[in-house]
Amino acid sequence: MKTTDVIVVGAGPVGLMLAGELRLGGVDVVVYDKLPAPSGESRALGFNRRAAESLGQRGLLPRLGAFRWGPMGHFGGVRFDLGMLDEDHSGVLGLSQARTEEALSGWLADLGVPVRRGHEVTALRETPEGVVVSFAGPDGPGEERAAYLVGCDGAGSTVRALAGIAAPGWEATRGMYTAEITGVALRPRPIGERLPGGSMVVCTPLGEGRFRVVIHDLALPARPDPESLTFAQVADAWQRLTGESIHHAEPQWLWACGNSAALAEEYRRGRVLLAGDAAHEIPPLAAWGLSAGLQDAANLGWKLAATVKGRAPEGLLDTYHAERHPVGRELIRNARAAAKVYLGEDTMNPVREVMGELLAHKGAAEQVAGIVSGLGIRYPLGKGDHPLLGLRMPPERELTLPDGTRTRIADLLHTGRGLLITTSSTTDSTAGQLANDLADRIDTITGTWTTQPDPALDAVLIRPDGYVAWTSPGTTDDLTEALHRWFGTAGVPQPADR
Repeated sequence: MKTTDVIVVGAGPVGLMLAGELRLGGVDVVVYDKLPAPSGESRALGFNRRAAESLGQRGLLPRLGAFRWGPMGHFGGVRFDLGMLDEDHSGVLGLSQARTEEALSGWLADLGVPVRRGHEVTALRETPEGVVVSFAGPDGPGEERAAYLVGCDGAGSTVRALAGIAAPGWEATRGMYTAEITGVALRPRPIGERLPGGSMVVCTPLGEGRFRVVIHDLALPARPDPESLTFAQVADAWQRLTGESIHHAEPQWLWACGNSAALAEEYRRGRVLLAGDAAHEIPPLAAWGLSAGLQDAANLGWKLAATVKGRAPEGLLDTYHAERHPVGRELIRNARAAAKVYLGEDTMNPVREVMGELLAHKGAAEQVAGIVSGLGIRYPLGKGDHPLLGLRMPPERELTLPDGTRTRIADLLHTGRGLLITTSSTTDSTAGQLANDLADRIDTITGTWTTQPDPALDAVLIRPDGYVAWTSPGTTDDLTEALHRWFGTAGVPQPADR
């Protein structure tokens, strides 16, 4: 029986991102996917600002090729100006999910991570040493043992079902059709055009004569079957709602779904974990699900790698559920609220008008932008009053090193390790020695801020996912405590975290 450290199930963007994070942490990891080849479908056309920053922290943005940043924000179709905000909250637009998967697949190939296509998980059993996974593969059935198994296999997660993890939620009340087509010219409706009776059509130009059309129609079944959907059904619905015929277009791919939502009760059960849509299912909306899934991967990867390698402090892996489950719960709440505003009938117009007036004010726009962009996420990482504590460290912030060169925080995080930045002699000798002892998991950098943060920041401890775990001044915990909490004890293997 083959043995590896971690099996990741699902070769979508979340599974691929997680596998890369694990490999950076020194873990042997393999990815299973039941499809024999990438689907080429692009259900998401970009991702939010924080997901882009996470990719940038690993040096992956150049692999994506050309894309554009969205200068306007919206919540449920109610627009607001991102330009009034102090930070850039714009997200990535016009980038197909297929291209994101291709870029991440190339990264994994460079890292030497195998992606086993045509491998469908059929059973699992947990043992004292790990998890035994049964699969049906191109050469027949087989088994492989791993220390941990992570399900990144979508809303209908096989891993979640086999692990017995419940995912209560909200039943679908309306369906939608999606198609990408060529051979036709259509008027763009990039954030949707409302129609009488609570229907909406969306048309997004994708370049080179390709369009994505989305149909939200109350006449559709609440749970349409994507396997039986025909392009004639899509074209008929489009003509019924718009009066335009697209029957002569060439469909590139079709998809149908409902607006159900669900949240796994546990993101971790023993040696089985969940990420992405397997953990939190939301209706398709502005790539929120994909963006959150990439953040799941960034949060989980370094923690699981440290656990596998025996360097994690006690309870580190449990902080994955503790930090990300509340985010998943808020994600579903916010998505359902946005969908209500987005797809509601004319009776919602007064709500839209009031929201538009509120979002013209900077404070309200910052709050909503933080939801949409992911920059508003704050984890409970320590006690203190520095405004960055628990937030992500702005990755574009620059340090000037002793040799006069400048470097961004994003560049310093490419290795997937923790980061201790000191700009003066504030780090006491005990903590400094501990940081040196943890050099296998933390990079210590001395320099000066090219532009001093406000309030001042003499030293900062940044986790591998980019979040600020300690500051000086502004944190009541001392640095030694923070280092132990997140990075363990040097040279002391930790017990397996079951």
